[in-house]
Amino acid sequence: MKDGKFVILYVDDDQDYLDTVRVILESAGYLMVEAHSAEEGVKVYKAHPPDLVLLDLMMEEVDSGTGMIKELRLLGNRAPIYLLSSAGDQLNMVTSYADLGLDGIFQKPVDPKILLHTIGEKLGRAGG
Repeated sequence: MKDGKFVILYVDDDQDYLDTVRVILESAGYLMVEAHSAEEGVKVYKAHPPDLVLLDLMMEEVDSGTGMIKELRLLGNRAPIYLLSSAGDQLNMVTSYADLGLDGIFQKPVDPKILLHTIGEKLGRAGG
């Protein structure tokens, strides 16, 4: 938390998604920090410890999202991690998101109401 706002780290190599999610989150009173790769995401994570992490599965490398999850575990991460992916539905059929160390998966394009409701519940914020 910074300046009374929950900090959400969103890691995605698609600037359009970063910009869209920033508008959604900041209009709801959250503070968003962003990164464009898993490597940059770990650096931003260390500089601005988030209350929640949103992470794209497929970025510069196919498994970079899952690699970042492992890195965050090694850093002792306690923040909830949610995946945003166009492969979300298929991923749920292949493996349990909990097995990947995730708190959940959002399908792209993400529904703003579902995103805010889920984040609000996870962070204990009434109304999302």
